[in-house]
Amino acid sequence: MADKRQLVLDAFNNKPTERVPVGFWFHYTKDELKSAYDLPEMREQNLAGHKKFYEGFKPDFVKLMSDGYFFEPKTAAFLRSAKSAKDLYGLQPIATDDSWLKDQVSLVKELTSAFGKEIVTLYNIFAPATAFKWSVEGGDKKLAALIKEDKDAVIYALGVIAQNTQILAKAVIKEGGADGIYLSVQSIQDASVGPDTYAEVISPAEISILTAANSVGGVNVLHVCGYEGAKNNLSIFKNYPAKVINFASVVEGVSLKDGKEIFKGKAVIGGFANIKDGVLYSGTKEEVQAETKRLLAEAGKTGIILGADCTIPRDIDFERLEWVREAAK
Repeated sequence: MADKRQLVLDAFNNKPTERVPVGFWFHYTKDELKSAYDLPEMREQNLAGHKKFYEGFKPDFVKLMSDGYFFEPKTAAFLRSAKSAKDLYGLQPIATDDSWLKDQVSLVKELTSAFGKEIVTLYNIFAPATAFKWSVEGGDKKLAALIKEDKDAVIYALGVIAQNTQILAKAVIKEGGADGIYLSVQSIQDASVGPDTYAEVISPAEISILTAANSVGGVNVLHVCGYEGAKNNLSIFKNYPAKVINFASVVEGVSLKDGKEIFKGKAVIGGFANIKDGVLYSGTKEEVQAETKRLLAEAGKTGIILGADCTIPRDIDFERLEWVREAAK
């Protein structure tokens, strides 16, 4: 049996593997949207949760969660204070030694030191537009309105956020020891921001982060997020320079097989719903394993990694994840 690192890297590179890897992940804190600078206990909760998952499930690979560090605090405060699009020109990048950067690198280093030699590790990072819209009230509508008001100002602000995020992406790989990043993107949930506008205003900042992570040898995953039923135009992201794509196949109604075609043959992660009424959380062992086999019969076994649309419920029994891995063998 090949070691898990090689198994996953081979799957990521569309090479034949002796079994299909599986990858599931959680948020490990009580409210991942809070800040570790307001609730210092979040960091220890996050570290402890990862280690419990590693010991309890022995995962094939791990997405390292950034709970407590989703948004750079000073940038988020600035965005909330902006009254008009032209105010966005006042946003400035953070210092390269900012604690938000250093604290995440040390978090990643502690986790990769614990198990990074055994398995592939990918650090969760939110794309600039996602960080922007989650930092302000009525995020999607607000961002859409600002684009309509002055798209160049939004492009500027996203570029500044991207500068900070590029530094983070490179540092967690070079200094933190992660194998790559897991970049979360999402279409703006407002009809006024169509594919052309997205490509012009939002995509450059997202692509720049993947490019930065690639430049230091990252093995990087693009997550097209269907959180809470959000819909995405998958074709927007088909040329993004990521090694692997995780998309919400259940939410989008797009099979792994069809997703692989949309993303030009790249390896894909997914297949299961991440909600409590989905088969992974609520089905019997027989139902979970039947769905596992159905997914693989449809999609094949090369360049396929079984996972979920997004993070799975915190209280799921690890045994359910083992049912998937067992059936995938």
